[in-house]
Amino acid sequence: MATKGKFIVFEGCDGSGKSTQLKLLASYLEGRGTEVYLTREPTDSPFGSLIHSCLTGRISTNEHTIAALFAADRLDHIRNGLNGISKKLEEGVTVLCDRFYLSSFAYNGGFVPLEWVISLNSPAMEALTPDLTIFIDLPPEEGMKRVSRRGEKERYETLEKQKFIRDNYFALFKRFADRENVAVVRSETSKDATQAHIREIVFQRLGL
Repeated sequence: MATKGKFIVFEGCDGSGKSTQLKLLASYLEGRGTEVYLTREPTDSPFGSLIHSCLTGRISTNEHTIAALFAADRLDHIRNGLNGISKKLEEGVTVLCDRFYLSSFAYNGGFVPLEWVISLNSPAMEALTPDLTIFIDLPPEEGMKRVSRRGEKERYETLEKQKFIRDNYFALFKRFADRENVAVVRSETSKDATQAHIREIVFQRLGL
């Protein structure tokens, strides 16, 4: 029977570079012989496609609906029998995920009642807790400069909202300190320096 894989989540405000750092860590772990599966939220499932349309404004909707869609997408992401996170972990694969339920709390929970968002996500929290969450911290001003270079902006990509969301994240880290294994990594000028810090944390906390 395979040893269960590790579940590592990357969180951060928009433009923080978390997606880049996730891919760099994946390459590093694969080079050390660890089988790795990369995934993200929103997913590429029908639920995730709906969310993408809501975030880009192609579908006009409200914050409650978006929060509910994220919760549904997440449960399918965990339990999908084809390539769900739980299935991969049971097969001994280490899963690296770009965003998980703390994103819903920081983003959706800033615009509708947080306790309601947490209750929506309680089945996901009961089903799967990350072994490690890495939060890439970058000043929102710098993050928004990076976002502006990408072109089209999404629903939450304004400086005011990003400052608010970053504050929400740090409040959540305090609230869930006994439950969540969170490491805050400051985004360095060099992405390689940031990655070196991440690798050190992953080794120290998970032995990978």
